Amino acid sequence: MSDRSVRRVVGGVSALAVAAGFAVTAGVGVASAAPGSVSWSDGNSNFTRTVSETNPGEGDVITVSNKFERKALTVLEIVNQVRDVHPACLTYVDGSAKVDGSPQGLESSGPDFARVAGSWTVYPNIDPKSHTFEFSYKVGAGCDRGVALPTGMTYAGSLGSGNYATKGPAITVRKNVSTTALAAVSGAQVGQVSTLSATVTGGADGDTVEFYDGAAKLGTGALNNGVATYAWTPSTRGAHTLVAKYLNTAKADASQSADQTVQVSQSDAASTTTLAAVSGAQVGRSTVLKANVTPAAAGGTVTFKDGAATLAEVPVPANGEATYTWVPATAGNHAITATFSGRTGVTGSTANASVSVAEQPAGNVASTTVVTVGASPKVGAAGSVSAQVTPGNAGGTVTFKDGNTVIATADVDATGHATAAWTPANEGQRVITAEYSGGSGVNASADQVSVLVAAGAGTGGSADTGSLGSLFGSSG
Repeated sequence: MSDRSVRRVVGGVSALAVAAGFAVTAGVGVASAAPGSVSWSDGNSNFTRTVSETNPGEGDVITVSNKFERKALTVLEIVNQVRDVHPACLTYVDGSAKVDGSPQGLESSGPDFARVAGSWTVYPNIDPKSHTFEFSYKVGAGCDRGVALPTGMTYAGSLGSGNYATKGPAITVRKNVSTTALAAVSGAQVGQVSTLSATVTGGADGDTVEFYDGAAKLGTGALNNGVATYAWTPSTRGAHTLVAKYLNTAKADASQSADQTVQVSQSDAASTTTLAAVSGAQVGRSTVLKANVTPAAAGGTVTFKDGAATLAEVPVPANGEATYTWVPATAGNHAITATFSGRTGVTGSTANASVSVAEQPAGNVASTTVVTVGASPKVGAAGSVSAQVTPGNAGGTVTFKDGNTVIATADVDATGHATAAWTPANEGQRVITAEYSGGSGVNASADQVSVLVAAGAGTGGSADTGSLGSLFGSSG
């Protein structure tokens, strides 16, 4: 019996479940392979179409094959074109098309098909008795889940053509398996916002995550690049059990994070810092800057600045009053700030003041200051710093600093000598400064020295000192 010039689709096709042996690349979901195959005849041609995985997950790569054979004792046919039809949510894998296992470039493709063209002869009684056409696709996020998605093929040859666009096997994409992880929460305080952050795999942008404190729902967040957040403001202190729950969607199963116990502390008390009024400031003469921190208690530091320049960092004593003896170097208005760093249970705060500085008084005597450091300073070992002021009978004070941190302020005795105890807190090269406030008819001056502080008491570190020169010199 001869073949018809145009093939017809015949009904009553039976599906055969056979193992195809094609590889499946695991995606978001995890499941054992479920290959599928259908076979049918049309005229004197037999067809077998196999899908390597009929229940894939998002991101999986599946391979389909179309086998073409002729019945015995019939004429040969030359296959000129095979068009594989697939759901539009699948994406053709570049370079995957093969004919009889050998790579074959595509003749054309579209959102729901891939086509190869050529000349492949199929003989009924001698080799080659069949040809197999393969195509691979990646399962996309846009595939509907749990719905049978039709597949098929069409072909054209020397004896006619056939349209089997929905022959199958159908593909049913399974729902994603999701996971949810809640980021660690630390430093939570009553009345203060803490950001809860949940990372979800298997979800999609816009999906909902619910955040809970025990059985109480706090609120929701939408996934954005796999992360959902919620601004949580605890109202009570103590232990809170937090959990994030990713809700079930049409494309992904629900999941939730492990419980996380968070300790919420009482919120920090607010502080205020004030700067005492400053009057009579002059170039080269000392002026006391005084910052009062409320609530008063020891802890934290006050950083004094003149504009952008840091003058000193002063530890806050028990009475909350931090002072620094400032010697202005230039006349005019100076923007002074005092910034409290905060301490455990208390927030930081800042005060500002504008201080008018007059020109240096005429007729004052210049002074010089020379700073020295006790031998072999070591971290944690008590030592001393001292300064010699000339002339030595004008009185006044010397402020000693380690970098910007005030060590102590000492009075200048009748011989021009001032000394203070110093227990180094940091090893390495340190810069020690002595700032003389000036006295009656005598201008201020300062000096610096570089000191090498050893790692600890008893380690044998040595004092490597060298003067860095007067800061104010002997200007008159």
